[in-house]
Amino acid sequence: MREIRSQKETEAALVNLIGQVKETYLDEQPLVVGIHTGGAWIASRICEQLHWDEPATLDISLYRDDFETSGLKRSGITDRMPKQLNGERILLVDDVLFTGRTIRAAINVLFDYGRAGRIDLGVLFDRGGRELPI
Repeated sequence: MREIRSQKETEAALVNLIGQVKETYLDEQPLVVGIHTGGAWIASRICEQLHWDEPATLDISLYRDDFETSGLKRSGITDRMPKQLNGERILLVDDVLFTGRTIRAAINVLFDYGRAGRIDLGVLFDRGGRELPI
C-alpha cells in the first residue's frame, strides 16, 4: 500500500533534512545531485536555503535493474553534471528510500562521471523494505 504524506509532513521533513545537511557540511559545500524522478526539487531547495551552487541532476531510468520488466520509459531528460567527479564529495538526494534500487542506479550513473571521493545520501522519507544493502 502506498503511503501518501501531507504537504505539512513533507515540509517538516524538508526542514529537518536541510538542518541535517547544514550540520553535516559545516565548512564545505558538496556537489548536490538530485535524482530527476523525485530528488531534483529537494536538491534545489537545499541549495537555495543554504545559498549553495545550483545542484546537478541525474536521469537514472536506463540504469534501473527493473527497466525492461516495469514498463519504464526513458524520460528524455538529460543529466546536468560536471564533466568529472573524481575526488568530489557528493550529496545524492531523493524523495523516498524504499527498496534501494533507485539509489543503486543513481550510484551507477555517478560512476560513469568518475570516481567520487565520497557519496552521502539525503532523503525525505525512508520507508524501509530494502532489497539491496543501501
